[in-house]
Amino acid sequence: MLKFKEVKNHPQVLEFIRQTEISMDALGYTEHGLRHANLVSRRAQMMAKEIGLSKRGQEISAIAGFCHDMGNFLGRSRHHYWGALLFHQIFSTKGGFTSGGEENFSSKELSHIMQAIVNHDKYTMKLTNPISAIVVIADKSDVNRSRVRDLSKNELKTDIHDRVNYAATKSDLKVNRQKKQIILTIKIDRKYVPIMEYFEIFTERMTYCRQAADFLGYKFNLIINNFKLL
Repeated sequence: MLKFKEVKNHPQVLEFIRQTEISMDALGYTEHGLRHANLVSRRAQMMAKEIGLSKRGQEISAIAGFCHDMGNFLGRSRHHYWGALLFHQIFSTKGGFTSGGEENFSSKELSHIMQAIVNHDKYTMKLTNPISAIVVIADKSDVNRSRVRDLSKNELKTDIHDRVNYAATKSDLKVNRQKKQIILTIKIDRKYVPIMEYFEIFTERMTYCRQAADFLGYKFNLIINNFKLL
C-alpha cells in the first residue's frame, strides 16, 4: 500500500498543486499551494493519531489532507469534486499498483480519501467517516497571514479574506484526548481587523468544524486572543 511520502512526491500530485497555486494567484485568492497542503496534512495526521486512529488511518488522513485542494486549477466552485476525481484517476486500482505488486489503496481507502476531498468544502454533505471530519478541521484551521499574497494596503482594505488572514499572526490546533476537545487557538492583531470581522467570513466554517468534531465524539473549542468563543 502506498505511504504518504510516496503520494506527497508523486509528480502529478505536485504538478496539480503547483497549477492550483498559479490559478488561485490569478484569481486573487489566498494561498492554496504546497504550504497549505503540507500544513493541512500535518494537522490531519496529528489529529488522527491523537483521537486513536490506526497507523494506516493516520497515513490516509495525511494523504487526504495533502491532496484536498489539488483540483482548484480546474475550477474553484467545484474544486472538491475535481480533486476527488483526479485522485481516483491517478491512484485507482486499475493499473494502480506499487513497484512490489501491491494495490496503491484498497477500495475502502480510496473511497474514504475521495470522500474527504469532496467533504472538505461541501457543507451540505453528511460526514460518514472520520477521515472526512479530520480533514475538514485541519483545512479550516489554517488561518494565517502567510496565506495572503497581495500585501498592498489597498488590497487589505478592500478584501476581507486577505484582511482577516493577514491579521491572524498565529493559529494552533491541538487535541485534548482526556477532555475530548479539539482546540483551535488564533491570535489576531486588532490593528487590522476587529474580531467580529473574523466571524463575518468564518462563522460557516467554524460551524462545520463543530459538526466535524461532534462526529468524532469531540467538542470543538475556538479561542481568539485568549478568549474562548466556542
